[in-house]
Amino acid sequence: DFYWMEGINNLIIFAAADCTGHGVPGAMVSVVCHNAMNRAVKEFMLVKPSDILDKTREIVMETFEKSDEDVNDGMDIALCSINTESNKLNFSGANNGLYIVRNNEIIEIKPDKQPIGNYKESKPFTNHEMSLEKGDVIYAFTDGYPDQFGGPKGKKFMYKPFRNMLLEIHQ
Repeated sequence: DFYWMEGINNLIIFAAADCTGHGVPGAMVSVVCHNAMNRAVKEFMLVKPSDILDKTREIVMETFEKSDEDVNDGMDIALCSINTESNKLNFSGANNGLYIVRNNEIIEIKPDKQPIGNYKESKPFTNHEMSLEKGDVIYAFTDGYPDQFGGPKGKKFMYKPFRNMLLEIHQ
């Protein structure tokens, strides 16, 4: 898992990402995906989250095709941009959603059910736009926290307790 952030004029673009694979292969996928995101924003000048994810997927797939091995790993990501002048939030997700806590309730923005990487039913990523309000708390995350094992029974934390925890701590 890694986070990523870039500031461009009045935009703050940030992400929480999770690359599949373990050890060295997983680390290499993380490097490829991180670099592809940098290129999508800095080289191709993209700022809309869905456009960034589409271009990132294209760059990642080009990189994987150059490999002598079949690469079936990829990246799940929650990617946001906030316009600091208009208070507009744009979101696009590859298997990772977004939570916004507003007035002690969670607003969930669902991701597209596809990764960045090799996927037989790939389609363009969806962009979601909404206005932010004073006091909103934004949570971009991976499955790392809900999938964490622990507690007295050694079970996964899961999403409902995760959401409840966020409601308890958001202030």
